[in-house]
Order: sequence, then structure tokens, then C-alpha cells
Amino acid sequence: MLIRDAQIVRLVERIGEHYKANISNRFLRPALLQLALEKSTWDLIETLTMKLEHFRYQGFQLEELYRQILAAARFVSLARRELVPNLRYRISGDAGSDRVLRDMAINNFASNLHVFADHIGELYQNLLRIDNHRAKGKRPIHESIPEMVEVGHLLTGT
Repeated sequence: MLIRDAQIVRLVERIGEHYKANISNRFLRPALLQLALEKSTWDLIETLTMKLEHFRYQGFQLEELYRQILAAARFVSLARRELVPNLRYRISGDAGSDRVLRDMAINNFASNLHVFADHIGELYQNLLRIDNHRAKGKRPIHESIPEMVEVGHLLTGT
């Protein structure tokens, strides 16, 4: 099922912009790459956050968006557990003239990760609404992906 909803496109744009600027920027990326995530998970996150132009005109595959959301939720959960508590120690101390920017990125990482999780959760809720509406008596697509029940827990940490 293709999704061409303007609200979904704007939300995916916002997710990508926030991810590039506040999560996977030049100061934090080395620490992110230390996370034990499979390459396929990283690929799904990259597709969600950096390849909007490819999908903007032809639409998003709903099942693929669900898989990207699941990958992003796994990333959020792992980053909360493994990076937030000791991020400062995982990033090299020599930033030269960019030290203030590096320190800002480190100090704001937890709140930026929370905003990212909120955006992913909002995208997920909107897709569920569309999926359930389009199902019309059939089984919604999200029910065919058993791991999707984890998304809420992974994003909130509860």
C-alpha cells in the first residue's frame, strides 16, 4: 500500500532534519557507530532519515515505513541505555574551535533523542490510523508484522 499523505511526508521530512542536525551530526556520529545495531537496522534508519526525495513523489510503502519505524525505535531504546549515561566519555575530547558546539551536542543529546522518539511515535500513530482506515474489514498491515507491538515500549522506555 502506497502512502502519499502530505502530513506523512512533512513528518518524515521533520524526522530526517532533526536526525541529521541533532542526533547523527559530526560530533555524535562516532559514538552512534559504536552501538551494537545490525547493518540492516542502520540501513532502514538511513532510508527513513536521508532518502526522502526518492519517496516524495512516488509515495511510501506502508510496510517499509513500519520496518523503518521499528528500526528507529530499536535505535532510540539502545541509545537511551548505552549512550545517554556516558556519551561524554565516548567522544574524543579534542574538538579545537568546535568545542562549544561539541559540548552542546553532547549536553542536548538526551532531549534531542526524546524529540526524535516523539516524532517517530507520531509517525507511527498516523500510519496506524491510515492503515486501519484503509483495511476496511481486512487485516491491517501492521498486524502482519509481529514486532510492531514493541514500538511503543521501545520509544518510551517503559
